[in-house]
Amino acid sequence: MIDIHVPDELIASQTRYNGAAGRAFVAALPALAERCLERWGLRPDGPSMYGMCALVLPVVREADGRPAALKLQSVDEETAGEPVALRAWTVAGAGAVELLGHAPESGAMLLERLDERRPLSGEADVREAVTVLGAVLARLVAVPAPEGLRTLGDAVERMLAALPEKAGLLADAADRRLLADCAAAVREVAGEPGDRLLHWDLHYDNILAGRADAGRAGEWVALDPKPLAGDPGFELFPALDNLFDADEVLWRFDALTEALGMERDRERARAWTLGRVLQNGLWAAEDGEGRISPDHAEIARRLLGR
Repeated sequence: MIDIHVPDELIASQTRYNGAAGRAFVAALPALAERCLERWGLRPDGPSMYGMCALVLPVVREADGRPAALKLQSVDEETAGEPVALRAWTVAGAGAVELLGHAPESGAMLLERLDERRPLSGEADVREAVTVLGAVLARLVAVPAPEGLRTLGDAVERMLAALPEKAGLLADAADRRLLADCAAAVREVAGEPGDRLLHWDLHYDNILAGRADAGRAGEWVALDPKPLAGDPGFELFPALDNLFDADEVLWRFDALTEALGMERDRERARAWTLGRVLQNGLWAAEDGEGRISPDHAEIARRLLGR
């Protein structure tokens, strides 16, 4: 039995967000990892890594010596479409991490290894990082969404239906008014939710440098999507929120809309970005946080011209 280290931070996040199911997922990880190593003929190749919902093991394929990454995560509404999206982007040459194997019964994935030492968040010039992210995002959203993915249209229906109850859980009247303004903007575009393949979580830590031994030298590669079908304007928010700088919100927004060819659709992009503030605000209310994140509120105010 190979010793698989499950980081305490992953245990804590699974327990916090998924309760008993999260604890059961964590407890099953060593055995699942062992099965996957045997299934794909892999050997461990370094310390384990983790995100909010996944354990990632650097591995090497014994058959050809190719470095890879074994990703083990719980399957839910957000993650179920990841292998579908990765296949579509790989076929289109859209700049996402390559899917080398998938075990549908567990959700485990074998992925191309990227250079985890070089996330885009590490770039010294943040404006350059925004430019790179915009270019990566433009390639991703150029691909039509495959059938069967969750849709932005469904998400909007749920958000607008939940607004009256959830907004009332926010303690600050200004936050409640701001959510109402975001909802009003979303209603203007809700009839055309779009059909592009969206990443949903493309922030600067979800773009890594490619590796020369995979033919990706000099390339920035997207990973960890939570895919859905929808309008590209719904993709801008993570790049405004991550590495947050209030004075850069409008510059980043303009740079990203330009990268996506949405200069003439700036109002639509603004409305969908306010939709992300609405989505996050409703989650905050549901989780008992009592207020909208100050950074998210500031993004909304800047986009609303306040």
